[in-house]
Amino acid sequence: MSRLEIKPTRDGLSLRLRVLPKGSHDRVSGPYGGALKVSVRAAPERGKATEAVVKLLAEVLGVPRKDVEVVSGLTSQDKVVVIRGRHGSAADLERVLLAECGEPVGSPWSGTLRCRG
Repeated sequence: MSRLEIKPTRDGLSLRLRVLPKGSHDRVSGPYGGALKVSVRAAPERGKATEAVVKLLAEVLGVPRKDVEVVSGLTSQDKVVVIRGRHGSAADLERVLLAECGEPVGSPWSGTLRCRG
């Protein structure tokens, strides 16, 4: 059963996020009511936290920043992002994002997650 609400779009996959700005680290924290909770060090001012989220997800997934777009919630903690392109399925994306560390074997996503903690 899916713990993240990941939906196919015309351009890729959409994912709900819950963003915690001014955190101690930039990291993926895990599921949060169907969304993915992420923490970023950036403050929520002048788009800095949103840009940090895009950078973090691009690094984690091993995709260019241009393939990660915030389509809803630019000034909110609750955001929707689209991961553009054909990098893998929703199940593949969820496995990578929920992994404690490293990349699941056989995943088309090429990035690696940072350890939680």
